[in-house]
Amino acid sequence: MQRLVFLPAHQLAQMIRQRTVSSVEVLEAYLTQIAAHNSKLNAICTLDTERALELAQQADVALARGENWGILHGVPITIKDVLSTEGLLTTAGYKPLENYVPKQDATVVARLRGAGAVIMGKTNLAELAGDWQGINSLFPRVNNPWNLGRTPGGSSSGSAAAVAAGLSPLDLGDDIAGSVRQPAHFCGIFSLKPSDRRIPTTGHIPEVPGMPKCIRQMLTIGPMARSVADLRLCLQLIAGADRRQPDIPPVSLDTPIYKSWENIRIAWTDEFPPFSVASEIKSAIGGVAGAIANVVGQVERWVPQFDFVAAWQVYCAVVSYNMIYSQPINIAAVRKTIPFLWREATQGDPWLRKLVNFPGTIFSVSLNQNLKGYFAALTERDFLIAQMDVALEPWDALLCPVAMTPAFTHRLMGTPVDVEGKKIPYTMASGAYTIPFALTGHPVVVIPIGQTENGLPIGMQIVGHRWGEMELLAIAEQLSQIIGGFQPPSGY
Repeated sequence: MQRLVFLPAHQLAQMIRQRTVSSVEVLEAYLTQIAAHNSKLNAICTLDTERALELAQQADVALARGENWGILHGVPITIKDVLSTEGLLTTAGYKPLENYVPKQDATVVARLRGAGAVIMGKTNLAELAGDWQGINSLFPRVNNPWNLGRTPGGSSSGSAAAVAAGLSPLDLGDDIAGSVRQPAHFCGIFSLKPSDRRIPTTGHIPEVPGMPKCIRQMLTIGPMARSVADLRLCLQLIAGADRRQPDIPPVSLDTPIYKSWENIRIAWTDEFPPFSVASEIKSAIGGVAGAIANVVGQVERWVPQFDFVAAWQVYCAVVSYNMIYSQPINIAAVRKTIPFLWREATQGDPWLRKLVNFPGTIFSVSLNQNLKGYFAALTERDFLIAQMDVALEPWDALLCPVAMTPAFTHRLMGTPVDVEGKKIPYTMASGAYTIPFALTGHPVVVIPIGQTENGLPIGMQIVGHRWGEMELLAIAEQLSQIIGGFQPPSGY
């Protein structure tokens, strides 16, 4: 039998319910795996061993009495360190929060606890969820389990590394630019970015505790796992309205229409011009299209009629307005931000830098913030959402890259990334394919589809219709069955 630590969460839950394995046995297997490998990965930043063991023991006793806490009864999981966990350190990798212990769970955390999950620890990340790598002020840098010299991505760095290396079966991350998608691609796992406002973000950092609720667009919470089935299970548990966050609508999850392959319409592209993609990623996505061509009713190479350059600029404006009051503005923040923006403004291909003007937009909003500018940016966002809705309407799903490269080597934030000999601006290299769908709020599933010649994972985005997560997950599961599922990195 496959080792416990690499079994999917839903299978572990079934085994615990059937009492073929105990919750304590599963937890101890993960704690052993963490002890063996976390020191080189730095994926888990806070362990709650004593309380987790106590809960696992209680879960086993409850089952023996015929009690069932829920679908995840006794399953150990981890939570990204931006989500508040009652009684457990929650830092967001941010120095002023190094001793912060929340008195209340984030809504999504409470829902997983309510389903019987045992939270065994928190996963490491980019500071305040603000980078494409796992670097912060409190904990050691997160490394990729496929190659320690490369980043697992960000900001859900520890989440992806932990799931890939068998340190956790399921983790909750967040995504406002690609934070559950790029790490899934870099680490060879599955992830889901739900529709905007599908999942409550109450208890998320940022905002830093004490700051007003100001991140009101694009931020969502999403699961990271080793199977589509686990993504679906987690979504069903965490989705839905929240009294603590009244702008989350009481919209039920869609009921998927399980079409036969002959009736499914799939569009695919290996590139959104002018954002070039590494040849091995293009080849892998082309291979997927070829593999399903004789199975799916319609498979067509296609690029949406969508203004990707405008999307970048509008995204930068909206996210800047959302984030400007999410944390105190102090000397430490300025010292970190200015060098990053300087590198973004001066390094990498000059034409691409000028095209999206990422640092310029952020500076402009930060220095000239006003309500009219905010509402103008939201109006432009509405137009682009409608544009993407119309473009995607004929298709059941769109397949496209996650990032312009596989996992890149560790580097200073803002340092360009090489793509086929071309120096690509840092944020563009990771965000060119994720940011458009963060802006428009469309749901995206990432699945692993292969590896590069030097053994780095390659993932693929599967984009669906807004509010159609369950339908999208059904398609993703069918595709994954054809392409192949999760493969663990060697040595774990």
